[in-house]
Amino acid sequence: MRVFVTGASGWVGSAVVPELQAAGHEVIGLARSDASAVALERAGVEVVRGTLDDLDTLRATAESADGVIHLAYKHDLIYSGDFASAIAADRVAIDALGDALGGSDKPLLIASGTGALAGDGQIATEDTEPGGSEHAAAGRMDNERALLALPGVRSVSVRLPPTVHGAGDHGFIAVIVGAARESGEASYVGDGSNAWAAVHRSDAARVFRLGLEQAPAGTVLHAVGEQGVPFRAIAEAIGRGLDLPVTALDRDAADARFGFLSGFASTDMRATSAKTQALLGWTPSGPTLLEDLDAGAYFAAPAGSVA
Repeated sequence: MRVFVTGASGWVGSAVVPELQAAGHEVIGLARSDASAVALERAGVEVVRGTLDDLDTLRATAESADGVIHLAYKHDLIYSGDFASAIAADRVAIDALGDALGGSDKPLLIASGTGALAGDGQIATEDTEPGGSEHAAAGRMDNERALLALPGVRSVSVRLPPTVHGAGDHGFIAVIVGAARESGEASYVGDGSNAWAAVHRSDAARVFRLGLEQAPAGTVLHAVGEQGVPFRAIAEAIGRGLDLPVTALDRDAADARFGFLSGFASTDMRATSAKTQALLGWTPSGPTLLEDLDAGAYFAAPAGSVA
């Protein structure tokens, strides 16, 4: 297939691209910067310049492809706490891609998340609906529902856990490590028993490729390698890696320490991928989150620091 990948040079996308190429697919990548364009060209990707806001570019490129994997996301808005604007931009892009592919029965895969699904010790499955609309990420599930309702499209939603981890990750775990460096403490909230589902980046990339090739229309997949890693264990691994004390925080202190991530840091977000593994014949094989932390994947000296 000729596959159009938005976010092709991003954290997940840069793993999806070689996964697709190794399976014989050609990749068209959306690049919003010169640096991204150069990186994609070096990787053997056909480059289309544009952003999520260039809807005509999205439509035209999707129409020319045999399938689309939509990974681009306005993460800068997430890190500033503006979930609503990031979700709204994602919805407009999904609608544009769906409009371009409508009636073709071509695959359209998007990245969604498990974060809005579970709590209170419950384990989210591929059939779990989001709990309350008050959750900051719940709007992303509305986008998933819109995707799955598209007519004439082989729609597939790949729900990613709160952390897609590995060396080079700048996501939520990196933010938590940064907070530990700044405060001089590796911390968890309450008793730290709340747990996060997790997946290694290489395993997530395989789910997208297999979903593109195999999943029927209206499928929800969980790219989840571990059902739940206790947040206290994450903090303890960070403490070992940075040689810092490990402390418990109350909710007010967590708000000050973790900022926009404070709600996630105290939330139980467990999920399973049993259905996905059975459907795709996929078995996670990458390192676990704690293995990545203990191997030092997140502890390289920050740029500009003196070792």
